[in-house]
Amino acid sequence: MATIKFVKEGQEIVAADGANLRFKAIENGIDLYTFMGKMTNCGGYGQCGTCVVEIAEGMHNLSPRTAVEERKLKKRPDTCRLACQAMVNGPVSVITKPDKKGKASAKPGSKSASPLPVETQSKSAGKLAKEDAAGAETNPEALEQSS
Repeated sequence: MATIKFVKEGQEIVAADGANLRFKAIENGIDLYTFMGKMTNCGGYGQCGTCVVEIAEGMHNLSPRTAVEERKLKKRPDTCRLACQAMVNGPVSVITKPDKKGKASAKPGSKSASPLPVETQSKSAGKLAKEDAAGAETNPEALEQSS
């Protein structure tokens, strides 16, 4: 028997050796897909690449990468797998919905949530506020409608 630990979800499940990682995740209510992936996934046939997971521990307990994975994941680190193509043969730790390589993660409340430098954000916000105020002064109806 193999154990699959889903790190972000804090959930651990038991699976038979040779179980499909995607199937076991879905069977246990683990959300593998981003918003777009939910709408565009291929149903586990290795055609879309939306069920990407990162293997934190136990990569040696999964089946080898398939040719489909090599093609779909060529810009991702070697620790990434397509859940639909990975068969579990021992304990693994999985991170669902990993960030893409080289892409900054924009978490709520983080300083990197906007691609603009702070100075540019401040100037842009100030400019917009002045434009809004100027528009309201010249057009009193716009001020009434916005209230």
